[in-house]
This record gives sequence, structure tokens and C-alpha cells, in this order.
Amino acid sequence: MERTAVNPVTWSQELGFNQGELVSGHTRTLHISGQTAMSDEGEPRHEGDMAAQLALSVDNLEAVLGKAGMSLANLVRLNVYTTDVDQLFQHYGVLAGRLGAAGVAPASTMLGVTRLAIPGQMVELEGTAVA
Repeated sequence: MERTAVNPVTWSQELGFNQGELVSGHTRTLHISGQTAMSDEGEPRHEGDMAAQLALSVDNLEAVLGKAGMSLANLVRLNVYTTDVDQLFQHYGVLAGRLGAAGVAPASTMLGVTRLAIPGQMVELEGTAVA
């Protein structure tokens, strides 16, 4: 698989994402459902704690990737949904650090929403990975 960052501007790279990701030569694509701060038993965790919810959401995203034989390094698209954009930005380093450690800056979108499917959840991560 070959990845080429597409950035007609450079400001997004400073925030940890590319404007686009051109992927060629891949054989598998994984579409990942929204991952939140849920336990393995399906119980919501860390109510009111954005940093902890974000960290567990990334853990759950990585678990799906791992089950498919992939890692964060395969992530080419990441959608972030949150009930509080300002609070998420205060803790965004949790996510940016994990992506940076994996050496990726996937094309990304962040959206503020009025609520998520599970009451008390504040952030949801949805992605696309290729291998």
C-alpha cells in the first residue's frame, strides 16, 4: 500500500491531519463503526470525563483495527463526533498523540452534535483503514 498526503494548504498538518490521503495498491479496506467509551460488556464508561472517554474510544478503535490485522498506522480517514467541541479540543492531545505515535495524519472531520446514541457519551470515533 502506498499513501500520499494531499495538502494544498499546510495549516492542517500543524493540527495533525492531512486534507486528503491518496491510497493506492491496497487490497483490504476496513470501515469502522463509531467507537465510544464502552466497556467490553457494552457498558458506558467515564461519564463526564472527556479525556478518559477519548482515550477509551481510541482503545476501542485500535481493538477493531487489531482484530482485522491492522493498526492506527492503517487509518486513512477519521471522523470525530462530540457533544462539546471546546472541551474536546482541551483534550485533543490524547488523540493526536496516539496518531502521531503511529506516524499517521488521516484525513479528518470533527463535528459537534447535540447527543450521541448512548446517553452520557461525549465523543465517538469512526474511521476507514486500508492495508
